[in-house]
Amino acid sequence: MVKMPNCCQSGISDGSTNTKGERKFFRATVSPILLTALCLTTTCATNAQESPKTTKSIPRLISQSSAPPLTGVASSGNQISLNGRTLPGTWLQRPGKAGQVTTHLSDGAFRQLIGVNFLNSSNSAIQPIQWFSSVTKPLVLATRLLGAYRYLDITNFAQTAGWQIQTNGNTLVIASPKAQVTNIVQSQQPPDASVTPLQQTRILVDLDRPTPWQVTQGSAIAKPQTPSSDPDTPTPKSTVPPNREWTITLDGIADPVLIERYTPQPPAAPPTLLPNLLKQLSPAIPTQPIPPIPPAPTPEPLIQQVKVVKNQTIISLSVPFGLSPQVSTVTNPNRLIIDLRPDPLEERDITWAPGLRWRQHYVKLGTERFPVVWLEVNPRKFGLTLKPMWASPDGLAGTAPLIQTAQRYLAVAGINGGYFNRNNRLPLGAIRRDSQWLSGPILNRGAIAWNDSGQFYFGRLTLEETLITANEQRLPILFLNSGYVQSGIARYTPAWGSTYTPLTDNEIILVVQKDQIIEQLPGGKVGGTAVPIPQDGYLLTLRANAASTASQLPIGTAVRISSATAPSDFSRYPHIIGAGPLLIQNRQIVLDAKGEKFSNAFIAEKAIRSGICTTAIGTLMITAVHNRAGGYGPNLAEHAQLMQLMGCVDALNLDGGSSTSLYLGGQLLDRSPSTAARVHNGIGIFLQPRK
Repeated sequence: MVKMPNCCQSGISDGSTNTKGERKFFRATVSPILLTALCLTTTCATNAQESPKTTKSIPRLISQSSAPPLTGVASSGNQISLNGRTLPGTWLQRPGKAGQVTTHLSDGAFRQLIGVNFLNSSNSAIQPIQWFSSVTKPLVLATRLLGAYRYLDITNFAQTAGWQIQTNGNTLVIASPKAQVTNIVQSQQPPDASVTPLQQTRILVDLDRPTPWQVTQGSAIAKPQTPSSDPDTPTPKSTVPPNREWTITLDGIADPVLIERYTPQPPAAPPTLLPNLLKQLSPAIPTQPIPPIPPAPTPEPLIQQVKVVKNQTIISLSVPFGLSPQVSTVTNPNRLIIDLRPDPLEERDITWAPGLRWRQHYVKLGTERFPVVWLEVNPRKFGLTLKPMWASPDGLAGTAPLIQTAQRYLAVAGINGGYFNRNNRLPLGAIRRDSQWLSGPILNRGAIAWNDSGQFYFGRLTLEETLITANEQRLPILFLNSGYVQSGIARYTPAWGSTYTPLTDNEIILVVQKDQIIEQLPGGKVGGTAVPIPQDGYLLTLRANAASTASQLPIGTAVRISSATAPSDFSRYPHIIGAGPLLIQNRQIVLDAKGEKFSNAFIAEKAIRSGICTTAIGTLMITAVHNRAGGYGPNLAEHAQLMQLMGCVDALNLDGGSSTSLYLGGQLLDRSPSTAARVHNGIGIFLQPRK
């Protein structure tokens, strides 16, 4: 491997690209799997094909602004004003009986903004819920699929809760009755010996009436260092992972006594350290220094603070590593129950739409238990399709939260896809949509290919492109629209964007238009002058040793491109996403991360993981595996075993860590959106309405 300037080497070898401290690992209260049905098809070899003379238009995905109008809807919007705070969330109102209108909220907004718990359901037309009510006799709301969202009819729910609802243009205005937080009590719970010896804690929040609430995961809490009593002795670093901040927010005002009870006291001034005068004298007899005994760590208070801001009570928690809050509600008395557990994931099995199932539970691997959240898709159901999607509407450079990308593309569901360079936000792997390459594969890494009939293919992918001149001179093109930089020839098409800016110093750039080289340009310094990419052509960049081939390709040279995949089976599929490593083929674990040029550190790393796989019954699953109970996430070998245990016939590891994001109907299922990194690309699931 030739090291080139401005090459994200750590991203290439790690498969992570979340470098320089940007990779974050969080314990989430939920876990992921995405679904789409499939069968592994028998494919026939195809010969290398030359590029067509006519250039196809660059595939663009539908944007939010061009969403089709919703039929039978009186009003709709994508903002919710909840007790004076404007928040994102889709809603609509429909004509009802006797001139009344019915109000419908997207289930993601309803769950995340109000604190409603969704219960299991095998019928996509209804959704049982629990919110300060009985679990054994749940409320059941009617559902309706429109566009990229599933809406719940909250008309009767809102009336029972005493909400006042009106519309203001794009905004649904909700005012809930004023509530009081009457007590906050912390108690110790006996640990569940079957899970982990970690001590569990329960917090009870008493209310005078039901009220909306939200839970948010924050960042790691920096622990102040206690200086040593000896100024010449360095302060020892803690080996214990830091606590993490969690915030519980309720639409209600806490009693002033509670605010005073949980107001932190100002920290005590550090002791004044006097110089040790004895150390300044040379001892007559050498003595062996006695290492200092580090002080016992002082446990941080769980409830850091309770405060009231804009009629909301905010409870800030400092949660030890290995624990996360599991929040539930009860009635009589109205109470919020916050259990800090090593296994907070609540098992769930919800048929969200015909052919689309949301599931989450723990998968046991040896003595460990891993929380997995996933979507299971049956592509044989009418209207369910899969497409690659990427962050920028104007080219391949760019990243965005998966929520934002999925909503822009009008996907009902999705998962993050392949790797990318987090510094320059360029792709590091295969992206192919509607038979057009957006970005080529690298390093013979694992990829998934599929068609619109629900057939899938998994393997390690290479794209073999060759530049052929009129006199049959053949030169290999190593990379297509890629942020992976090596010595050799790379090609950049209009899918890259309107211009190309050199990624290394001293490139030679050849402008090809209508299958003819029309210009040779010096690239200059990295990040220098941007070169326009012709709409009816492409650019060839000659890097390092390949620059000498410029003399063989003078202006006026006629050229064509020969392109083929290895294995050739990949050529039969219009859609491809590359990531890696490949985990399972034909039910057998085939993990070879070293062969796919991932680093040893990445291979051994215990981290949150995203995956995609097919099953024996012809469904596709997209999955998110989070931190094991009381510890960190799986390494690659454990991830392969977990996917095998879940019944995967073929499986691929996707980008993970802070990139892992599982999306459904306006929400992330597996984690708090604030903990999810921006990603370059993903796999979207689309639901086409019946004609």
